[in-house]
Amino acid sequence: MENGKSKALKMIMAIVQRGQADDIVSAAIKSGAPAATIFFGRGRGIRERLGLLGLAIQPEKEIIMIVAEERLVDQVITGMVKAGNLDQPGIGFVFVVPVERALGMLEAKEPQTKKQDL
Repeated sequence: MENGKSKALKMIMAIVQRGQADDIVSAAIKSGAPAATIFFGRGRGIRERLGLLGLAIQPEKEIIMIVAEERLVDQVITGMVKAGNLDQPGIGFVFVVPVERALGMLEAKEPQTKKQDL
């Protein structure tokens, strides 16, 4: 990291219905996330029995992992929630955990602005 000083990092994790992750990740990146990893999982619990007319809810999930600087977390989560309606019950689940140590991460670069000749 910059000048040998480490920056506070957080991991944003979201568990969403299969097929929803791409739009949510696109919104996260537009909101400042440096990158994301998506992988598949299977959910279990009471929710799988509470589908429409007693039909089972599909257990296939997509799990999104994003490691970002702490200063970016709120804006990234806001973008993800808007894109995926994650503030609605049963649509998805988002949480943040501290990252104690990370190696090999590329630091996001701020866009460079051109200096205008005065």
